[in-house]
Parts: sequence; structure tokens; C-alpha cells
Amino acid sequence: MIRLITGLLVCGGWLALVLFGAFPLFWLVVSALGVLALHEYGTVVLSELSPAARLGAMGCGFLPFLAAFGGNAEVVTAALPVALIILVGYIVSRYRDLSDPFLLMSRTGLGILYVGFCGAHLILLRHQPAGVAWLLWLTGITVGSDSLAYYAGRLFGKRKLCPAVSPGKTVVGFVGGLVGSVAVSVLLAKFLFIDHDPLVMGLAAALLSCVGVLGDLCESVIKRAMAVKDSGSILPGHGGILDRIDSLLFTAPVLYTLVRFGFLLP
Repeated sequence: MIRLITGLLVCGGWLALVLFGAFPLFWLVVSALGVLALHEYGTVVLSELSPAARLGAMGCGFLPFLAAFGGNAEVVTAALPVALIILVGYIVSRYRDLSDPFLLMSRTGLGILYVGFCGAHLILLRHQPAGVAWLLWLTGITVGSDSLAYYAGRLFGKRKLCPAVSPGKTVVGFVGGLVGSVAVSVLLAKFLFIDHDPLVMGLAAALLSCVGVLGDLCESVIKRAMAVKDSGSILPGHGGILDRIDSLLFTAPVLYTLVRFGFLLP
């Protein structure tokens, strides 16, 4: 019950932000969520560091969110080498105090790319023409995929999809997620994108469903490597922010690319 209530509150808050929030508010909230996700990531993978050291290392991951305010993808991309330069400078300045500087560099670099750069694409997507509609569509197919995958896997799933990484995922659940994403896509497209080809939108939804599974498995690899169950506990019954947005961190850049370069034109 706690999981259901938390999920409904999160979903309602997100929909209200997308539908009614002005862009500055949307940027502020998504950036704040990004900071929380970066903090969770740093707590999981850099647990040996002090809180101040983790803040210094993971703070570089905020640069893509900051760069995304103007809606220019090139500026967001340029923020990556800037973040890397700052990170290397930070590590070099504290080299004698670090037990494994290269491990810190590689783990933090992944966090900047995974959470910072990928997460900033939610803001870039909001900047696109019909950005609100695209975010609603992405949210809908994500919820549809996750929901049907969960129930299909729970009721009928036997064969594991990737047991070494995520024992709970099943092949039936994966197929159910594909069906759920396509079904929701076709339904939403009738209201949000009446001029778009339903077949193209369905294929795009199926692609994003597969990409979302990889995003989920990416976080599972991280958590399994660090021997933790959840990235945090801020969301009762769901874990941390990173546990809830792991799929979006992969699907948002892919959808942005499809929209930005005209693959989903009417």
C-alpha cells in the first residue's frame, strides 16, 4: 500500500509539473532531482569518501543540468569535458589523500555521464516544440511498460531475463513491457500526436521500452557491484530517486535524438 501511495503521489506531482509548470520551474525541479540522484550515486559508489569529498567529486555532474537551461544540446555536450577537467583538477589537488585516484576518477566520470549528461536531456526535451507532449508520451509509455512488465512477470514469468544482474526480471515481463509501452503509445498518440503515424510511434515506443530496460539494468549492475539493495530511501516503498529515474536516464536522450533529428515527424 505504501508503495502504491508513493507511486501515485510521485506520478501526480510529475504530471502537474510537466503540464502546468513554467520552464524555469521545470528546470529547477529536474535539476534538484538530478542533484539528489548524484548524491545517491556518490553515496553508493564512493562510500569510502567523506561527505565533503563526495560533494566535491559529484558536484561536477551538475554542470550538464546547468548547461541545459538554455536548451542547447551543444552546450550540454560541451559541459562534459569541462566537468572532466574540473574532476581531474580536484583529484590531482587531493592525490596524496586518495587511496585509489583512478577508481575515483572512473566511478565519478560514469556518474557525470549517466546521471548528469543523460538526465539533462529531460530538460532539453522540454525545450523542443511540443516538448510537454513528448514528456507526457515518454512518461506514459514508461509507466505502461513498467506496470505491465511487473504484473506479467509476477503472474506468468518463470524464465529469467538476466539473472546474474537482476533476478526479478523475466522474459515474460520484458515482453509484457513491450506490449504495455506500445499500447499506451497508440492510445496517447491519438490525443497528443494526431498527425503522427501510429505504427512509427509504436515502433519508437518499443525501442524506448528496450532502452529503458537497459537503463534499469545499468543501475542494477552498479548496485550489485556495490552490494546495496536501493540507491536511497527518500521514496517509501520505492527506494531512492535514482531507483525511479534509471529508465528515464536512458530513454530521454534516445527520444530527444529521435525528435531533434526528425525521426518522429508527422
